[in-house]
Amino acid sequence: MSLPPVSRRTFLRQFNCAAVSSSAILNTLLNLKLANNAAADVLGGGTDSKALVCLFLSGGIDSYQMLVPWEQSRYNSYSATRGAFGSDGGLALNRDTLLRLNGTASDFAVHPSMAGLHQMATGTGAFAGKQRLAAITNVGTLVQPITKAEYQAWENGSNAALPIPRALFSHSDQIEQWQTAVPQGMIELTGWAGRAADILNSAYNTNATSMSISLSGNNVFQVGNTTTQFVITPGGSLSFENYSTPHQLKNAAFRSTLEQNYSNLLSQSFADLTKKSDDAQLLFQAQFDSATGDLGSAASLFPANNYLATTLSAVLRSIKIRSALGLRRQTFFVNWGGWDMHGDLLTPQATQLAEVDAALTAFQLGLEQLGLANDVVTFTASDFGRTLRSNGRGTDHAWGGNAFVMGGPVDGGKIFGTYPDLTLDGPDDVGYGGRLLPGTSADVYFAEMLRWFGVPGNEMASVLPNIANFWNPLSATAPLGFIKPA
Repeated sequence: MSLPPVSRRTFLRQFNCAAVSSSAILNTLLNLKLANNAAADVLGGGTDSKALVCLFLSGGIDSYQMLVPWEQSRYNSYSATRGAFGSDGGLALNRDTLLRLNGTASDFAVHPSMAGLHQMATGTGAFAGKQRLAAITNVGTLVQPITKAEYQAWENGSNAALPIPRALFSHSDQIEQWQTAVPQGMIELTGWAGRAADILNSAYNTNATSMSISLSGNNVFQVGNTTTQFVITPGGSLSFENYSTPHQLKNAAFRSTLEQNYSNLLSQSFADLTKKSDDAQLLFQAQFDSATGDLGSAASLFPANNYLATTLSAVLRSIKIRSALGLRRQTFFVNWGGWDMHGDLLTPQATQLAEVDAALTAFQLGLEQLGLANDVVTFTASDFGRTLRSNGRGTDHAWGGNAFVMGGPVDGGKIFGTYPDLTLDGPDDVGYGGRLLPGTSADVYFAEMLRWFGVPGNEMASVLPNIANFWNPLSATAPLGFIKPA
């Protein structure tokens, strides 16, 4: 008996299997199994459960509209560079509408559409007494620390050997580099969350369900050498049984073929792999739909007609059922695009930021209500920052930008990294209308979270190959300090 034909696209979509060759599996399986067994000897102690949630703002968000100087002289520089508020083509936000931060961050403010995140940062309103949000400023892809002079020498050809991230300012390349943490490029792509899962999975997790859960389809971020991502939707898993009635008979018939025994080794392997994947999907869905997965009154926190909020409510349910799935470590990937605003910035960005603000606020409030706040760190990432100078109505591709991280473990209400000089052609601007040279490497941003997540210092370089160029992984000092000491 032979299996019915299945397209490669269908196979990858329905069964969440990475396109890796059998020879690659044979070459790496034994070594990784031994490495994971060794890791289990020193990892996995205690009963803690942790999750990392990545919100990828694809398109390259103009994040210097999200975190704006409030102190007057710095605001004046921001306004002069971005174009004065109210002027033709000006992008500077009105200082009177900005939401000022407090404490050590009081020289800065956030976008007026970020009211919930402002409360999260200041410990006010719905987050009274709980400062859950911090900002990471001027962060970007780097292979090693470089200066403006070094970059300009590389650009004019006199320092060609300087290691610069490949294809700077390209959407696809920079998205890849933020997800791989290897800006010099890779032959076979794996992501830093996937490589972390290779190390942590066998030590912390006891179920066949992958710890790498994506609500935005396939991505590089969660693919490891042995780790594959587990793709779900806001409604749960992707299994034969979840499809609509007209397809159920066909899918039931296909499922029955997986129960057969085959003399052909390739057919049997395909059937076993497919059945295992579908079993994992069914297990996930059963728990997702169970009383364990019910959010109760927390469900009402998520606003209707906000797809990102609906997506994050599914993330919350997936975290809530972690014990039933045997998962003490999880990563989640959510992609939210539309930020490539070359032709119009002010109004579209305000609208989209309001949607993101409402969704993230509901998600964090849900974690608080369910007693999960101290177990989850949520962070933003994007292709790159954008030019400080207006191109008329919008902005163009640049380099360093700002990111936000939130959760109970976060030392909230603070800004980490060095906020750059926003003067056009100033010490941090490498040209072309205000492209900022990153002052903080994406590696140390990631390392801070991975350290909390459980990746040991002696394994950090296998997850972040360039980390030693920015921080000693064996150091007792935190990379940036935005995660509170345990």
